[in-house]
Amino acid sequence: MKAKVLDNLCIGCGACASLVPEEFDFNDDGYAYALNEQVKEENKELVEEAKGNCPTGAITVEE
Repeated sequence: MKAKVLDNLCIGCGACASLVPEEFDFNDDGYAYALNEQVKEENKELVEEAKGNCPTGAITVEE
């Protein structure tokens, strides 16, 4: 599974990074980005939850 944060939709609210800090962080502009090329197995459910909780729908997930 691969997660991606769409730059043009992210507002930097921090929901994803607070829910799964092992998978999401903030860039110098204050917007989130995915840390890993592949989501760690133990974080897959949390990444799906972060996707569902993103207020702008900025997180995409591919298998």
